[in-house]
Amino acid sequence: MLRRNSFRLPRHPASVGLARRRVRDHLADWGHGPDDPALAHAVLVVSELATNVVRHGPLLEREFEVAVTALGDGSCLIEVSDEGRHEPRLRLVGESEEHGRGLHLVEHLAAAWGVWSRGRHGKTVWALVTAPA
Repeated sequence: MLRRNSFRLPRHPASVGLARRRVRDHLADWGHGPDDPALAHAVLVVSELATNVVRHGPLLEREFEVAVTALGDGSCLIEVSDEGRHEPRLRLVGESEEHGRGLHLVEHLAAAWGVWSRGRHGKTVWALVTAPA
């Protein structure tokens, strides 16, 4: 069974926590238990992707969109869309740097991730979090 929900949030730091809660609640409503690693990983991934939009998104953009899709095999697809055209990339981060590790965390937790262009409407950064085997 495939279930999907999307919602828009203001581009504000408080929205990161709200995105985490909404994704957690949707996945829990769809049968993911509190001890499910896919749920925990999906929540961490959406937190990192939403943080990137809040920190690096277009200054004039007021909102961004989050979508969560629960797939029939227990996997989750997380999508975060904004109007920016700058594609996030992994970068080298020094030990003393306080920022810049978010995409490394996404890379570690997700089976795959990437960016879909939305043309003049920006981009969607997506990540597939698989269910444990």
